[in-house]
Amino acid sequence: MSQGYKIDLHTHSTASPDGGISPKQYAHLLSSGALDYIAITDHDHIDMAKQLHGEHGDAIIVGQEITTSEGELIGLFLSDRVMPGQTAKATAKAITKQGGLVYVPHPFETVRKGISLEALDSIAPLIDIVEVHNGRAVFQNKGPKAAVWARLHNKPGAASSDAHGIKGIGSSFTTIAQKPNQKNLATLLETARILTARPPLTSLLYPKLNRLRAKLKHKS
Repeated sequence: MSQGYKIDLHTHSTASPDGGISPKQYAHLLSSGALDYIAITDHDHIDMAKQLHGEHGDAIIVGQEITTSEGELIGLFLSDRVMPGQTAKATAKAITKQGGLVYVPHPFETVRKGISLEALDSIAPLIDIVEVHNGRAVFQNKGPKAAVWARLHNKPGAASSDAHGIKGIGSSFTTIAQKPNQKNLATLLETARILTARPPLTSLLYPKLNRLRAKLKHKS
C-alpha cells in the first residue's frame, strides 16, 4: 500500500452512552477504504470493541477510554477491561500490565475530562502516545500544547477523530507506513503523517443527541 495505512485511534460506538457508530458503519468504513485500522475506545467498556475485533480481525483495535480520578486515559490493544475510578498512574500501570499502550486523549482540556499537566508529568514514563489533534476540539483546542509536551518528552503524537457518530469520522486520522500492532505502533507514529480536517459542526452534537436517544429508549 504505497500511501500507507490510515488509522484512527479514538472512536465511540453505540456501546458508549454518548456514542453512535454502529457495527455496520464500522464495517463500511473498513470495506470502503475510508480507514484501514480503527480503535474502538468506548467509555469504560470493551465489549463492542472485542466483538468487532472478532469479526474484522486486527483492523479493529480493542481500546477503552478509561475514567480516572485525574482525567481520561485510553488503553489500546487491550485484552481485559480496565477498572475505572483509579488514579492516572494506577490506570496506566493496569494498561501496560496487560501489554496495552497508554494513549492520552485531549490532554489539558477542561471542557472535557482531559488530564492536567501535573498529572501528565507524573505518569510521563508510562505514556506511549499523545493525542496532538482531536477532531472534536473546536471550542477548546489544546492540540498545540499537547504537541509541545509530546516533543519535549520524546513521545509520538497522533491525530484522531474522537468521533461519536458516523459524520465525525474520517476527517482526522494518522497515516502510518506499516501494519500496526502493540509492539510497533508507537515507533511507526514517530514518522507518521497527521491529517486533520474539521468534521461537520453538526457532528459535535452527537454526544448530547446520543445520550438523549439512549434515555428515551430506556424510558420506552
